[in-house]
Amino acid sequence: MVGDIDTRRSRRRRSAGRMLLVALLVAAGAAVVFHRSRAGPADSSVWSDEFDGPANTAPDSTRWAHNTGGTGWGNNELEYYTDSTTNAALDGAGHLVITARRENPAGYACHYGRCEYTSARLLTAGRFSRAYGRFEARIKLPRGQGLWPAFWMLSDDPRTGGEIDVMENVGSEPGTVHGSLHGPGYSGDNGLTSPFTLPAAAALADDFHVFAVDWSPAAITWFVDGTAYSRKTPADAGGKEWVFNYPFFMVLNVAVGGTWPGPPAIDTPLPQAMIVDYVRVHSNF
Repeated sequence: MVGDIDTRRSRRRRSAGRMLLVALLVAAGAAVVFHRSRAGPADSSVWSDEFDGPANTAPDSTRWAHNTGGTGWGNNELEYYTDSTTNAALDGAGHLVITARRENPAGYACHYGRCEYTSARLLTAGRFSRAYGRFEARIKLPRGQGLWPAFWMLSDDPRTGGEIDVMENVGSEPGTVHGSLHGPGYSGDNGLTSPFTLPAAAALADDFHVFAVDWSPAAITWFVDGTAYSRKTPADAGGKEWVFNYPFFMVLNVAVGGTWPGPPAIDTPLPQAMIVDYVRVHSNF
C-alpha cells in the first residue's frame, strides 16, 4: 500500500535507540537450535519455537533472552521491561503471551520516575541469528491507544546499524501494520517503510495474523497473511550502504507509550497481551 508514508514515519523515532542498544546485547554465536515445525517444508526449516510447555512457565531460555529496564529505549517509552513470567509466559496451549500491565509492584524506576507500566522484550541474540530466508510469526496483537507491539530484527554487528521491522503497530491504528528498513543514512524519519491495512475496517486484535519477510541478497519483501505489500531493494537505499547482508537476530516486544504512539489513554484497557502462536525461520521460500 502507498500514501502518507513520510507523514506516518515522521512519528516514528525508535530505530535510533534500537541501534544504540545493539552494542549492549550479548554477542551472537550460539549453535542454531532445531525444533519441530507444524507447517512448511521440512527441509527448509532451520529454527522455530512453537511455545509448547506448561502454563505460566518462562519462554525457552535456549532460544530467548530478555532485555530489562526502564530507560525509555531511545523512544521515551513508559514501560519497564522485566524478565518475569508476569509479563512473558507460555499459556499451556502453545502460545507465548507478552503482557503489558498498568502496575509496578516491584517499585521499578524509569527515566521519568517510578514506572507506571511493565512489559517484556524478548530477543534471540546470542542464541540464534541468520542472514536470508523467510522469517515469520503468527501473532494476535493487543489493542488500545499507547500500545506498540512489534516483531523485528537487528544486526549482530553494531557497526552496520541495520534493522528490519517485520511488523510494527500502534494502538491508534488498529488495522494497520508497518514494515520498515533502517540503515546508515536512512534511519528514524528517513527509514524505508510501507504500511498495510486490513480490509473492511478489521482490527488486528480480533484474530491471529501471519507477519513475514522474505529476505534475499537482492531484496526484502513483506507479507501479511501471505499477501505481499512491500518490496525493498538496494536501489531503494539511494546510494547509501545496504546493510542487509549480515546475520540478524529477532526481537518480540510490547512497548507502552513512546514518541510514536503517545501515552495510553485513560480508557486504554490494561492489561493487554500480544499472543504469539509461533516464530519460524526457513532457509528458502
